[in-house]
Amino acid sequence: QVQLVESGGGLVQAGGSLRLSCVVSGTIGGVNAMGWYRQAPGKQRGLVADITSRGYTNYLDSVKGRFTISMDNAKNTVYLQMNSLQPEDTAVYYCNANVRLTWGPRNVWGQGTQVTVSS
Repeated sequence: QVQLVESGGGLVQAGGSLRLSCVVSGTIGGVNAMGWYRQAPGKQRGLVADITSRGYTNYLDSVKGRFTISMDNAKNTVYLQMNSLQPEDTAVYYCNANVRLTWGPRNVWGQGTQVTVSS
């Protein structure tokens, strides 16, 4: 069974930094892309940043210049370095991966990790 294991969330003061990690566990043929989404209370889940296996990245406008997504293809792991965190970044952050299986691609979600930024 393919699962995503997230780590790195927590509580930080405004202006601080956190680094999220997400690793794919289970037998897969490879990773096409990975990304991070977030969901604040009362809001819909939305994309924060994603990255393809070739290194192409995409960011939410409000995090550009503050967050950096990267992927270690050999480890099937994606990272999200978050700097200059603001209270509006508070949310549950979810990892997503599009992986290659024997019978085709599959989209997988992590369980979520809480990020809380205090003012």
